[in-house]
Amino acid sequence: MEHQTLIVLSIAFLLIAILYSSVGHAGASGYLAVMALMSFPVASIKPISLVLNILVSLIATHKFLKGGCFDRKVFEVFAVTSIPMAFVGGYLKIDTHLFKVMAGLFLIVSALLLISRQFIKSSGQVNKINVQLALVIGAVIGWVSGLLGVGGGIFLSPIIILFGWTSVRNTSGIAALFILCNSVVGLAGHYASLKSVPFETIFFALFVTAGGFIGSHLGSQKFNNKVIVAFLFLVLLSAGIKFVFGG
Repeated sequence: MEHQTLIVLSIAFLLIAILYSSVGHAGASGYLAVMALMSFPVASIKPISLVLNILVSLIATHKFLKGGCFDRKVFEVFAVTSIPMAFVGGYLKIDTHLFKVMAGLFLIVSALLLISRQFIKSSGQVNKINVQLALVIGAVIGWVSGLLGVGGGIFLSPIIILFGWTSVRNTSGIAALFILCNSVVGLAGHYASLKSVPFETIFFALFVTAGGFIGSHLGSQKFNNKVIVAFLFLVLLSAGIKFVFGG
């Protein structure tokens, strides 16, 4: 990889990590979007995205769990199926064209969820979790997470809030640890299958770690949240369209 490209990508990942961590996400969809827009080799996208996701979600997990934002029972129901399926997804190697289409659709849906989440309001009432439904949801999100190199939190959070299975405050901690577990296991599955992680990932890792700390420290209240969401929406949507229709 050329030095100029390495620098541009590192700075882009830094900014994505700051923006996502400031609104409670790890940033996998953002990393995917950046790599799609820059026509990154498909074989490298999954491991790079997973490594960067692990670093930022680790910071977020520490922050939210330390603050008491967690519901162990709800997390465990989702995790029991998502974790093994994330390994399966990470282990699988799919056709390049199919990966692009699936990743593109994921980015487009993520963009729509990012916008719709601004309008999802919790009733404040906590309902008993539907265990059977949560197990199925966890399995599907886990498999997709491992297959595409993401954490799945962008799907999990609105689902929990819509069903009212825990408080909005606890949802952030559940999603952070969910993302961390899926990313770690997905990376393990990928490495067990292909035994390769691009060398330049170490440079990206340094930048997103710094970005994760900066974003988590500043918090979304320091930024114009609507501007951030609008910017991320455009990035995800344009990258998704490029993956699906750009070949």
